[in-house]
Amino acid sequence: MNAGARILVVDDDAVSRHVLSESLAAAGFQVTLATSGAEAIAALAKDAPSLVLLDLIMPEPDGYAVLRYIRSERELAELPVVVLTALDADNDINRIFASGADDYVHKPFREAELVARIRGQLRLREYVDRLSRREREAQTVLELTQTLASSLEIHEILYTLVQRVARLAHVDRCSIVLAKASDDEVGFVVATSDDAALKDLPINLRKYPEIRQVLKTHATLIIEDAATHPLLQAVRDTGTELGYASLALVPIVHKDRAIGVIFLRAKQAHRFIDTELSLIETIASATAIALRNARMLQSLRAATQKSAVARAEAEKRVLLFQRYADFFDSAADGMLVLDDSSCVLFANPKAREITGLTEAKLIGMSIVDVFAPSERERAQRLTLGFPSGVFPQGIDIALETPRATVINVSFSSVLHEEGAVLLTFRDVTVERRTEIELRQTKEFLERVIESSVDSIVSADLNGTVLLFNSSASRLFGYAPEEVVGQKSVEALYPPGVSREVMRLIRDSGHGGPGRLEEYRVDMLGADGVAIPVVLSAALIVDGGKPTGSVGIFTDLRNQLRMEAELSSAQLALQNRQKQALIAELAGTAAHELNQPLTSVIGYAELLRRHVDKSTHLAHAVDVISTEAERMADIVRKIGKITKYETKAYVGSQNILDLDRAAEGDASASSDEPSVKQDIVGGKV
Repeated sequence: MNAGARILVVDDDAVSRHVLSESLAAAGFQVTLATSGAEAIAALAKDAPSLVLLDLIMPEPDGYAVLRYIRSERELAELPVVVLTALDADNDINRIFASGADDYVHKPFREAELVARIRGQLRLREYVDRLSRREREAQTVLELTQTLASSLEIHEILYTLVQRVARLAHVDRCSIVLAKASDDEVGFVVATSDDAALKDLPINLRKYPEIRQVLKTHATLIIEDAATHPLLQAVRDTGTELGYASLALVPIVHKDRAIGVIFLRAKQAHRFIDTELSLIETIASATAIALRNARMLQSLRAATQKSAVARAEAEKRVLLFQRYADFFDSAADGMLVLDDSSCVLFANPKAREITGLTEAKLIGMSIVDVFAPSERERAQRLTLGFPSGVFPQGIDIALETPRATVINVSFSSVLHEEGAVLLTFRDVTVERRTEIELRQTKEFLERVIESSVDSIVSADLNGTVLLFNSSASRLFGYAPEEVVGQKSVEALYPPGVSREVMRLIRDSGHGGPGRLEEYRVDMLGADGVAIPVVLSAALIVDGGKPTGSVGIFTDLRNQLRMEAELSSAQLALQNRQKQALIAELAGTAAHELNQPLTSVIGYAELLRRHVDKSTHLAHAVDVISTEAERMADIVRKIGKITKYETKAYVGSQNILDLDRAAEGDASASSDEPSVKQDIVGGKV
């Protein structure tokens, strides 16, 4: 922004000047050095720099004297001054600013800080200059357009206009040349800034190819070097002295037809600024209207009384539009005034901003051409009702702009007796894009809720159900249309449970105030059967106030059924494990008991052979043998145990039922040899 700015460095110390010069040059500034206050004042009187970097402590005149000089000179009063000082006391700083300094930097300075402060002051001055220039230019345009609209002495007005435009563009000559068409051979210079007496001077347009091109293309033409521009080669070939180094031509367009040009010429090489050309294009549009009105006036003066009445109406219309000018310029909405053929007569600044078109482009353009090609047929239909007083309101339509602007338009009647129509519109591109995004988000959330495997039910504070997804329909057995807006959420709970759930939601001990997490509860289906679920619920809050509630229900029926089946399977497994353990224990016990029993029975048989049967010992041997046999039978049954069966014993005590536990296993007898077999076999 500040590249190439010229900085005047004022310092009596050679080392400081050298360091400052190197730092500023490295930052891209042009540097001029002054070794004293007197040298600085002389340099300022000769040529003002972009900024002064001033040391205060110097031989007289010191920095304060230089400051006083700068602020006392009208041409230098606004010049930015940055002071270099080693002073740090509050009084010294106050004096620096009171003397007119814009900023200061402490010595020793940091290069980055110095450059940043200088650039900041240059930016600030550039902003101020730009605002001042825009204000002057806007004032000039306002005065010219007011003059064009308020007076019908066209030659006097046009002379005033070209003088002001010449000063505005800083050129040596400004003329207005009118022609009927681009292929006409004769044009008329109706006003020129350097000759008040010149009017309606005919010229041969064949000698002015630049004018013919602008009339044909309707586009502004800039020729910064007339001596080399190819368009003027034919003129140079004739040996004609051009007399001007730089040219600019702005078309005067009315209803898509170029009726003339504003012709700017500079004797020395001149660079035409875009902002100035834009203002001149605005003036050209106003000139087109003024010329149209002037021609209308001339026609009315030569006509009959009927024409006189029409002239009065035209004047009234011009004055009325002028009265609306301030309103149009300050309106926040775009505003276009259309004639009876739907062509643009006026366009306010906001309309030009939204459409991206200059006033010169808009004036005379059909309103249909302002819209995107895909919308033009629709736009044409909107204008069909104008003659019968039908003016569409609040219509969205796309503009012909690079960023696909969408505007909301409304038409209304203005100056109904003249057939003028007012079109107001505003840019709703962001709003419509936001609406689409919100709608897509809403539809996505609805799909998420609808596809959830859990049941989701929402209700307002009165309990009326507002949301009932498909999973809820499957869980409770109601169709959504039977519930939404029709039933209270209490109908889904057993009596009194819904109030208890709401109390728990508001309590802080179940997930926080306004929340209830993983709460086991039974609900009621449409058939009145209890449905076990896990509930997570919360209050819906808007603006800090609850507006409703939402609950997510997880069906526990499958889970409970699976838990019951799992419990049964676990019990069966435990029984099988117990039976296997008992069978292993019984087999081990039978095996271990079989050996001592074999010995007991064997020795009993031996005693029976050697004891006299008539003695009492024979009876004892029989008892031992009998009981041992009975014990052997019990051991055989223990060895055959395959399952765990019990029977009542004493009171509530149960004992193992050997007969039932050993049933159905015939193979056990062959696996374990009997005691008698052992004896017979001779093992004893």
